[in-house]
Amino acid sequence: MRWRLVYAAFFALLARRWNRRLYLYLAGLFMVFALADAVYFRLTVEMRQTAFDSMVGYRIIVPKPDPDIVIVDINEASLAAMAQDYGRWPWPRQVLGEFLEQIEKQKPAAVVFDILFSDADVFNPDSDAYFNTAIAATNNTFFPMLRLDPASDGLSQIKPSLIPGVEALSNAAQQDATVAVVLPHFPAALSGGRLGLHNIYPDDDGVVRQYLAYRDDYGWKLPTLPARIGRELGWPAPQAQNVLLNWRGAPFTYRYVSFADVFEDLTSKHKSRAQNEFTGKIVIIGSTAPSLLDIKPTPLSQMHPGVEILATAIDNFKHNDYLRFPDARIAYLLLALTIVWLSAWGFYRDVGHGKMDAWFAASQFILIGVSYASINFSNVYINLTGPVTLALEYYAVARVYAAATGKVLERSALRASLEHDGELRATLLLIRLNSALLTEALLEKIRAIR
Repeated sequence: MRWRLVYAAFFALLARRWNRRLYLYLAGLFMVFALADAVYFRLTVEMRQTAFDSMVGYRIIVPKPDPDIVIVDINEASLAAMAQDYGRWPWPRQVLGEFLEQIEKQKPAAVVFDILFSDADVFNPDSDAYFNTAIAATNNTFFPMLRLDPASDGLSQIKPSLIPGVEALSNAAQQDATVAVVLPHFPAALSGGRLGLHNIYPDDDGVVRQYLAYRDDYGWKLPTLPARIGRELGWPAPQAQNVLLNWRGAPFTYRYVSFADVFEDLTSKHKSRAQNEFTGKIVIIGSTAPSLLDIKPTPLSQMHPGVEILATAIDNFKHNDYLRFPDARIAYLLLALTIVWLSAWGFYRDVGHGKMDAWFAASQFILIGVSYASINFSNVYINLTGPVTLALEYYAVARVYAAATGKVLERSALRASLEHDGELRATLLLIRLNSALLTEALLEKIRAIR
C-alpha cells in the first residue's frame, strides 16, 4: 500500500512540474540515446540479430537447395564401416585417392574437399604419394587452407604473394608481409592453385550468419573456397567482402550420400549406383560426424554441420542470391527518431489514447512487415529492428507516464466548460453523466474541446 502511495505521489509531482512537456523531454532523451548507441554502444545489434534469426526461421518463401550440390558425408556410419578395413579416422590418404580417381570418371563440375590436409602421413608415405598423383591428374579439385590468428603472422614465413590464387587488392599491398596460414601438404594441390579459406567466422554471439568472400590481409585478397570455386567456374564475384547467408533450410536440406556407401560402390566390380550420379555436380567431401567437431550454431539450428554451411555459401555464390544488407544506419536512425517525435507530439497534444495506440500499432506493424517481406520476396534484407525497438521503448515509457498521470493532467468536462462562455457551458452542464451513455471515446472528444 505504501508503494502505491509513493508511486502516485511521484507521478503527481512529475505531472505538476512538467505537465505534458515531459513527453517532449523524453523524446529528446531518447534521441541522445539513439545517437550514442549508433556511434558507440550498439546495444541494438543483438536485438537485430535475434530478429533476423526469427524471420529466417519462419520464412514463408524458402529458396530451394541447388540439386547439383551433393555432400559426400563422412558420417558416423561411414567411420564405423570403414574402420574394419582402414582403421579409425584419419584413414590412409590412398582411400581418398581411390575415391577421387573413381568419381572423376563421372566428370563432376568440381570436387571440393572440406578436409584440411595439413601434415604428411609419416606412417604411410606411399599412401600420400598415391593421393598426390590422383590430385595431379585433375583440374577441378579444390582444397581448403586455414587462416590462423593474425597475432601469429610475425612467426610465419609464408608471404601472401606466394600463395596460389591470392591477388593484390591495390598497389599498396605489403610485399614483405607474412600471414599465418595452414596450406595443404600435397604439392599437387598447391601447384593446381585451387585453394580457398574455409574459416567460418560467427558473430559476437557465436552464431554463424555471414560468410566471407575474401579476407583483406595487408592489402592482399585471400579468397574463401566458395569464391575460389566461383572464379574457376565463371560465377559473378560477390561485390561485398562479407555476405549474409541466404539459408536454404534446416540442417540436412542438401542431398547427402554416405562416403562408405559411395566408396564401396565406386571400387566394386558390380556397381549398383547410377554411373552418372555425380556428372556435372559440385561434390563436397566433408563430415557431419559429431566426433569430428565440425558443428556450428546458425539461425536455424544450434548444431549445423560445417560442411552444410560451406554448401550454403557455395549455393549463394553460384546463384548470386546471398542476402544484401545495406548499411543504412543514418536512414534507420532518422526513421526511428521520426516515429519517436511523432509519438511525443501526439501525447503532448493529447490526441487521445485510442488514436495514439492505433497509430503506433499500425506503424510498428508496417515496419516489421517491410522487414519480413524483404527477406521473403527479395535478396535485400531491410533491417528495421532498430527503429521498431527504439520507438517501442519510447512508447512504453510514455504510455506508463500517461496512465499514471491521467487523472492529474486530465481537464474535467466541467472545468473546461467554466473556461468558456455562453452556450458551450450550458450544453456541457446539461449532459447527463451516465456511464452507459458516455463512452471512453466520447469522453476523449469532450476533453479535447478547448
